[in-house]
Amino acid sequence: MKVKTLKKTSSELKIEVEGIGHTICNLLQKRLLEDENVDLAGYDIPHPLSSNSVIYIRTKGNMKPEEALRNAVKKAHEMNKEFSKELKKALKKI
Repeated sequence: MKVKTLKKTSSELKIEVEGIGHTICNLLQKRLLEDENVDLAGYDIPHPLSSNSVIYIRTKGNMKPEEALRNAVKKAHEMNKEFSKELKKALKKI
């Protein structure tokens, strides 16, 4: 997986990520939008035959967009760990 920075300012970040699709991008977008310091978060997959996604973040206040992205990834990771734990419990009951 490769990550390429397309645009970076004090309040905006636009990156291209190779090899991720709607599932991960949508998850990150939702976690980003939960942050009150994030003004705008979205993603685009410019071509349906391409596996490259473009993620865009704009923050307000003093938060840097890369910090907001790190926080969103951390939240998603915690959510994944919790889901995995609960899934294992449920599967043991079967």
